[in-house]
Amino acid sequence: MRILVVYPYIPYPPDRGTYQRTYHLLRALARDHEVDLLALSEGGERLEQQPVFAEFCRRVEFVPFQHPKWPRLFPDRLLNPLPTTVVHWQLPQVAEAIRKFAAGQTYQLVHVCDIVMAQYFFAQLADRPLAIDRSRVDWQFQLAQREAMSKGMRQALLDWENLAKLERFERRIAKRVAVEVVCGPDDETFIRERISREVAVEVVTNGVDLDYFRPEAAKDRRGLEPTVLFCGAMDYTPNVDALRWFFTEMHAALRKRVPNCQVLIVGKAPVPEVQAYGALPGVTVTGGVPDVRPYYRRAWLQIVPLRIGGGTRLKIPESMAMGTPVVSTTIGAQGLGLRHGDDLLLGDTPEAFVEQTARGLTDTALRGHLEEEGRKTVHARLAWPMLGKQLSDYYAKRFGQD
Repeated sequence: MRILVVYPYIPYPPDRGTYQRTYHLLRALARDHEVDLLALSEGGERLEQQPVFAEFCRRVEFVPFQHPKWPRLFPDRLLNPLPTTVVHWQLPQVAEAIRKFAAGQTYQLVHVCDIVMAQYFFAQLADRPLAIDRSRVDWQFQLAQREAMSKGMRQALLDWENLAKLERFERRIAKRVAVEVVCGPDDETFIRERISREVAVEVVTNGVDLDYFRPEAAKDRRGLEPTVLFCGAMDYTPNVDALRWFFTEMHAALRKRVPNCQVLIVGKAPVPEVQAYGALPGVTVTGGVPDVRPYYRRAWLQIVPLRIGGGTRLKIPESMAMGTPVVSTTIGAQGLGLRHGDDLLLGDTPEAFVEQTARGLTDTALRGHLEEEGRKTVHARLAWPMLGKQLSDYYAKRFGQD
């Protein structure tokens, strides 16, 4: 098959969860099919990475761009039928770049990441099947975000306005696309119940690069004191909310149960709120690091107290592959099909989360069991090559006869 892939960013190096997913799935598609890649580069970042993709893609083009300013509330935002989060990605130069890149080419499928890129294909290549790989279902994510976070009246009204428009846009997209590729069964359920019963949905869970994330890749030993890790982009709203919940309602209780417990917060671009946690006893905020693997090895557990679901959950399979057991909320581990007490520990209230974390820190045998079973699970079904092969085979079967 010949596939046109359009990404809203250049996913290399794969230093964010969505970048890991899109990069590894792209490599898998290119192993079995002829792939042309057009990717956007905000502010000209990562343009030097073109040779990385030229090794496995037939054609590669990067398009520098700048987002427009967020629209004024009136008349620009309120009178526009599109959600402002979609308008923010509506760029005439991108539409023109796609037109030129696709000119004279015959594609059997167009594969894009997220609905912000799908909007370009209502008019262009409208006769070609369109597949969306969704790092998250936008309407689902924004609903969860609104429910989890308290806001002032003005922001609440703006959220409602954007959600109403996003609901209509999601349904419009569902009528255009041939398949929506999602990260987990929870995303599929939301699409079926709230967006469309007719659109095809293929679940391709998130995975891990087992060649990179392996215990032997980091020489660091476990910390001398009980240590928990939270790893992820520290400017990402669900991660900020998770840490807020942990430090507001759980940290003090955990320190009472395990007085010498240390907390490592590792990830790029920590917002001021996250930076402030570094002033608490036993808490270290590293910011971005060149290699997260030593931190996985130092930690006794990774904690994932997420309250906002949907989309990528890369930190869990990474941690399991490195042999670091995980304590998560059910929302944090959605879609991965993991077993409480074997692959990881689950707790959905502050009390339950503290209890499971304390268990993991104080029970050496339990940690050993979780480490062994977690590594077995990621090797059996969460490696990127097998997940990418699943998507590649699905596309070949659905669209390869054109």
